[in-house]
Amino acid sequence: MDLFSKLNQLVAKTDLDLTEKQKQQLVDYVELLVKWNKAYNLTSVRDPQQMLIRHIMDSIVVNGQLNGQRFIDVGTGPGLPGVPLAIVRPDAHFVLLDSLGKRVRFLKQVQHELGLTNIEPVQSRVEAYPAGNGFDGVISRAFASLNDMLSWCHHLPSSQGHFYALKGVIRDDEMVLPEGFEIESIVELQVPELAEQRHLVKISMK
Repeated sequence: MDLFSKLNQLVAKTDLDLTEKQKQQLVDYVELLVKWNKAYNLTSVRDPQQMLIRHIMDSIVVNGQLNGQRFIDVGTGPGLPGVPLAIVRPDAHFVLLDSLGKRVRFLKQVQHELGLTNIEPVQSRVEAYPAGNGFDGVISRAFASLNDMLSWCHHLPSSQGHFYALKGVIRDDEMVLPEGFEIESIVELQVPELAEQRHLVKISMK
């Protein structure tokens, strides 16, 4: 099955409503990942069909849980979940932050080839990145423990902003947060054709 048909099949199992252009951009992104992965080793997932499940769907199933217009994806790697979310949320702005130059070079190529005007790839360590007025959402996926995420990223959200941590299995010991933060919700995510557990932990500042 070609990638576009496979993506159609996967999206049909969710409540996501995507245009043909958005689906094509998601497929084009996977094809760029496959192409650049050979030289840049961006992801351990090699099979494009699996990338649709493990990278694209795994990223965009959180779309309905996000509030706001300005987001920062910390430790974005090859742009996950920031690029797929930017494609499905064209009215929102995403800063894609990573400390590795080769990943940011790849993201600039993605930005250029897909015509994504709402992403901003930035090479920086998260602690050193100035947040300006702050973000509505600070997103991380497979980035760090919750405690590390909060200690490194505490300066990034606006006063009303939230942290969104994409996790696999929830471990109780990880849910004990530092002073000044509280878990607002833990949502179990359903990723089509993925047997593993996925959760979204939404955290606010007290």
